[in-house]
Formats: sequence, structure tokens, C-alpha cells
Amino acid sequence: MTSGACLSLRYAPRMTDEAPGALVRAAAAGDERAWAQLVARFDGLVWSIARSFRFGQADAGDIVQTTWLRLVEHLDRVQQPDRVGAWLATTARHECLALLRRKARQGVGDDEIEEVADTQAAPDAAILDRERDAVVWAALERISEPCRRLLRILASDPSPSYHEVGAALDMPIGSIGPTRARCLDSLRRQLASDLSGWA
Repeated sequence: MTSGACLSLRYAPRMTDEAPGALVRAAAAGDERAWAQLVARFDGLVWSIARSFRFGQADAGDIVQTTWLRLVEHLDRVQQPDRVGAWLATTARHECLALLRRKARQGVGDDEIEEVADTQAAPDAAILDRERDAVVWAALERISEPCRRLLRILASDPSPSYHEVGAALDMPIGSIGPTRARCLDSLRRQLASDLSGWA
């Protein structure tokens, strides 16, 4: 399979229940359908990690593309193919951290990194839905950075496994559930505070 064919993300096949390891092995053998299935299954996770670092669209897109390129380069050497989602999450996190380091060396300030509010709302969504989403995203921006990052990744579609979340955040799997509960509680309190100010 050529890397040009591997990086074609246009084809979005219907999701299957085929094991990730089988898809990795098939893609390494040149099966473009298997590659397309991997992209369909894990692209949302990779995007959510890039967005959790609050990069602008262009930087997030570069991170996503680089992460998939790294998989193309290592496709036949992934040691645990059934955990390719965690591999992608770790790689995306490393790419994000590398970009942050490059921006720090170049003196790029926080004001040059775009705020990303990814509501994924359709253009014809109801006004109330958009307003509700705006209130939630605004509250999310006011909770702690670790909570914000965790909740953004957990909200990706399809939902990542705890192995993938742990790899993305370099977090023990056993602490994800309790941390998620604390972060959701923090978000609820922030929302209640925001909404009480409107009353």
C-alpha cells in the first residue's frame, strides 16, 4: 500500500465490529478497506486529542495528519495491534506536546493559538441547542485544564476506550472514572454558577 493511498481519508466506510488488530494486520498487507476502517474508527479520537490542546484548526489538522502518517510508517511494526487506538492516542499526545515545545521556542503566545469550540452542530440546528452548547462550552473553558482535556477526549465520537484515554492523557486507567466524575461535578457547579448569574 502506498503512503498516498494510506493517507486518503476521504472514504468513510460504515463501521464494522472487526477487531482493530485484524484491521491493522490487513492494512499492513495492503488492504485499503481495512485502512479506511481504521480511520473511520479512530479519527474522532485523534481529532479530540488535538482539540483538547486548544490548537487552531490548521495546527490540529497537522497533528492529525502527522499522527496517521506515523501509523503508516509503523503499521507493520505495531507491537500490540489490538491496542492501536491507544497507540494513536499516545502518538497524537506526543505530537501535540512537540508542537507546544516548537511554539514555545518560536515565542508563539497563547493569544496566537485559536480557541476551539467544537460543538459539531449542524448548520440547521435549533437556536436553543446552539445556545445551550455555547453555555456548556463556556463553562468548560472555566474549569481546570486537566478536566477540560479529559472531558473533551471522552466526548469524542466514537467514544474512546479507557486504554485510549489513558494513553492520550498519560493517566492510569483506574483513575479515569473517578477523575471523570470529579470533572463532571466541577462542570455542573460551574454551569450552576453561570446560570444563577443570569437569573
